[in-house]
Amino acid sequence: MQRTRPKFLNLMEIKQPLPAVISVLHRISGALLFFPGIPLLLCGLEMTLNSPQGYARFQALVSGSLSKAALTLLLWFFLHHLCAGIRFLALDLHYGGTREQARLTSKVVLAAGIILTFLISLLIW
Repeated sequence: MQRTRPKFLNLMEIKQPLPAVISVLHRISGALLFFPGIPLLLCGLEMTLNSPQGYARFQALVSGSLSKAALTLLLWFFLHHLCAGIRFLALDLHYGGTREQARLTSKVVLAAGIILTFLISLLIW
């Protein structure tokens, strides 16, 4: 009896469909919002509420180009996670479960996250 060996799947070479990419980005954005996002938010909140000097120091820290780029990236993480979360809630309620609808809503989530990030980042910059 010949045994079949398990296949090695190189995940970097497999082309994933867009709904799978949106799902992976949703998980990554959630993890990045949780770990660096929450501590940075709490540190900034503590700086601004501690004293007027802390508020001025926070404003000086956030006014740099590198800080604005990091805020824009965190904003995209948040908006993508929000839009993808709404999509997954709709999927849990059995809306958009067909292949065509799933592909369309994946494109909408990706476009909405990028467009909303661009529009809100205009206020940051």
